[in-house]
Amino acid sequence: MNYQQTIDYLYNQLPMFSKQGASALKHDLLNTRELCTILGHPENRFPSVHIAGTNGKGSSSHMLAAVLQQAGYKTGLYTSPHLYDFRERIKINGAMIPENRVVEFVERLRAKIDTIQPSFFELTVAMAFAYFAEEKVDIAIIETGLGGRLDSTNVITPVLSLITNISFDHMNVLGNTLQQIAYEKAGIIKPDVPVVISETQPETAPVFYDAADQRLSPIYFADQEWAIIDSFPALDSLAVTVANTRTSEQETYTLDLPGHYQEKNLLGVLSALRVLQQAGWKTGNVGAALANVRKLTGLGGRWQVVQQAPYTVLDVGHNEAGIKAILEQLALIQYRHLHIVTGFVKDKDVPAALTLMPKNATYYFTKAQIPRALPEDELYRMAQEAGLRGAAYENVPAAYHAALANAGDEDMVLVCGSVFIVGEVPGV
Repeated sequence: MNYQQTIDYLYNQLPMFSKQGASALKHDLLNTRELCTILGHPENRFPSVHIAGTNGKGSSSHMLAAVLQQAGYKTGLYTSPHLYDFRERIKINGAMIPENRVVEFVERLRAKIDTIQPSFFELTVAMAFAYFAEEKVDIAIIETGLGGRLDSTNVITPVLSLITNISFDHMNVLGNTLQQIAYEKAGIIKPDVPVVISETQPETAPVFYDAADQRLSPIYFADQEWAIIDSFPALDSLAVTVANTRTSEQETYTLDLPGHYQEKNLLGVLSALRVLQQAGWKTGNVGAALANVRKLTGLGGRWQVVQQAPYTVLDVGHNEAGIKAILEQLALIQYRHLHIVTGFVKDKDVPAALTLMPKNATYYFTKAQIPRALPEDELYRMAQEAGLRGAAYENVPAAYHAALANAGDEDMVLVCGSVFIVGEVPGV
């Protein structure tokens, strides 16, 4: 098979959560462990940092990878889902896995794949681990897919675990309370391995303390180690001044990720770096790395500014907390009128999300080209009930082009609601 045939095989032959939803999930780690055994246990052949959380884990993963890469380490980065290219999921020093390595991996395991029948995610995780081991990375940043305890990535024993925050998402899989969701995320905490929690939340902190106590794992809450003194948002950057709560020393970091919500992620990253430093890892010029996260790692879709007139932004925020974060950012922006291109998947709490959306915007309701996508006409009806006005479009390019055509130079166009919506924006 050539590369395109290999990708088609992965997408069409293997159960894929992004297409099918919960039916694609495996509620154990057996397939991943079997794949890793066949591959000679690559998961044990490189140090790693394991990152879970509801929101912010992707940004935090890329920030950490940028710092370690800038410090001179050959740094692997595994994240999901991808926006435009499957290979975005598996990177070393910001460079995507070569096409021929994807083909070779699938060909090597083809017979075993047909026997084991792993999910798309299980096979992708195994591919990442094998690639990182073969390339002898110095360290890899591994982001969980969904949850933590039963996530396919949870076969590693990292040098550090990081949990960003907990909010309502994937309740059909993870549970209906913040405590239940936190329990699943806490599953990445390993015996004697330190864990950093980015955000102290009264509902979830006891869950993390209990898990850390049971596993004798040192636990640190980042927002208790650092205080935000000030922040200065700009259209394409965010300057944040933080103080060490123990020493009162202050430092200002200018992030090239302008979302206001990155403040919380920054604190988690700073605590993670402190733990790594104490374990002997170099962190180099942290400020320079955080100012160039996009350039160093290729991160997209996090308040990604793609045009200035009209001011056009792509953001993958899609659950309740993600939309609240987008609203906080919108409050910092000046524009004449807001145009929002949006779509959702069926298994989200779409009515709850719609009630949060700005009432004074013009909407372009659409759907991504995946089976899980909520049909645009159905979304349009739900949005009308929530008091939103706009029109339905059968695909993302049509909705996006309509928004740009209707927007004046002083307006703003925002694309949000689903990773898959952002991933189908043309010309990015």
